[in-house]
Amino acid sequence: MRKLKIPKNHSGISKTLRLPENLVNDIQILSDLKNISFNKAVIELLDFSLENLDDEDEKLIEEKRKEFSSRF
Repeated sequence: MRKLKIPKNHSGISKTLRLPENLVNDIQILSDLKNISFNKAVIELLDFSLENLDDEDEKLIEEKRKEFSSRF
């Protein structure tokens, strides 16, 4: 299994998320322990999740990416 690695910098866009309090607390604890920002921890956790989807969901996302890119 892949290990958690937090990137140093990234460019991105802003999105507002409403997260359960217990999830926010656990991510905050992780980011404090790793001495990284909450945002960096969330990005890495989401990236890890997307890289480890089951095959069916991964295929569905790839199909949508192709549809999206063909529009532009």
